[in-house]
Amino acid sequence: MDLFFLADFNVSRPGIGLLLWTLVIFLLFWGIVGKFAFKPIKDSLKKRSDDIQAALDEAKNAKEEMAKLNTDNQRLLSEAREERAKLLREAKLTGDKLISEARDKAKEEANKIVIDARQEIENQKNKAITEVKNQVGQMSIDIAEKLIRQQMNSPEQKTLVDKLVNEIKLS
Repeated sequence: MDLFFLADFNVSRPGIGLLLWTLVIFLLFWGIVGKFAFKPIKDSLKKRSDDIQAALDEAKNAKEEMAKLNTDNQRLLSEAREERAKLLREAKLTGDKLISEARDKAKEEANKIVIDARQEIENQKNKAITEVKNQVGQMSIDIAEKLIRQQMNSPEQKTLVDKLVNEIKLS
């Protein structure tokens, strides 16, 4: 009889018992798989989803931080350029000022040297004039002395000199 049962089996029209046992086994299998397989898979997928979301959030934060750092870097670079330009302007002004001061000082020194040289020339000129006058005076005295000696040799001059000497003695 058992064989007839198998011969009477039709897949397109199963029996009620077969459907019931298939349903019970399927529900039992689904419950076991759901508890032991689907729940860890679900938890794993949830964990993976959370990890991916955390990574995306970190990437977004890193991107925002990079944008902020880039903005800060641009600002610092701009400030550094402005500071460099300011320092260059100040250095140029200081250099120009030093050059101007050196030029003015050199002009003052040159004027002082010229004034000192003119004063020295004037002093030397006055000294030379005084020396020439002294020499001319001495030469005049020497010439006068020689003339007087020549003229003193005459007897009339001797009488005149004696008379003047006597008068000076009397006074």
